[in-house]
Amino acid sequence: MNLAIIPARGGSKRIPRKNIKDFCGKPIIAYSIETAIKSGLFDKVIVSTDDEEIAEVARSYGAEVPFMRPKELADDYSTTTDVIQHAISRFIDAGLKINNVCCIYATAPLIKPSSLIQGYQNLHIKNCNMSFSAARYNSPIQRAFRIKNDQKIIPVTPEFMLKRSQDLEESYHDVGQFYWAKSEFFNCNYSFFSDNCIPVILSSNEVQDIDTLEDWELAQLKYRLQNNK
Repeated sequence: MNLAIIPARGGSKRIPRKNIKDFCGKPIIAYSIETAIKSGLFDKVIVSTDDEEIAEVARSYGAEVPFMRPKELADDYSTTTDVIQHAISRFIDAGLKINNVCCIYATAPLIKPSSLIQGYQNLHIKNCNMSFSAARYNSPIQRAFRIKNDQKIIPVTPEFMLKRSQDLEESYHDVGQFYWAKSEFFNCNYSFFSDNCIPVILSSNEVQDIDTLEDWELAQLKYRLQNNK
């Protein structure tokens, strides 16, 4: 069985009710649910939540909420791995065999079925431990610097500060859309980012971290650009 798990707790603080806040006409979680279903990859698409309103919204867009997440897994210290392991264990206890799991974040409105499909292909054709969404840094991280208390800077890698950008190796980062893995990978607490993980590289227009209202507005602009709205 292929299982999609969408974690969505009710206690978002920086953007209240973030997981079901209206995003371009629909609750933001709807995009993750609908994309997972549209990909055709999953036997079940579930939402793991502690919140009855989120559960109701999730069901209305086609997801299952077969259980409510316990409160101890819905605080500020709970990890995504904790939530995934809990969901897998509930299905195993019910006598179901889970082969592959994809964790999809609830606030990923730019996610595409093709990205999920590519991640699934990486997992099986290339036999990696995990495949996840990533993007290239827009600026060379080798030129990063810190700012001291007196506002003066300290280069992180001084030897690269005057190098031409085209001479510096490109770097990439996790963009928090999805994580594909075999179920035993999540249950064995392997490192998410080992040397046997293969990223699905997305363009900067396809990704947006959403932690502030400014992020939210930028994500909406990108969504409208992609969808001519």
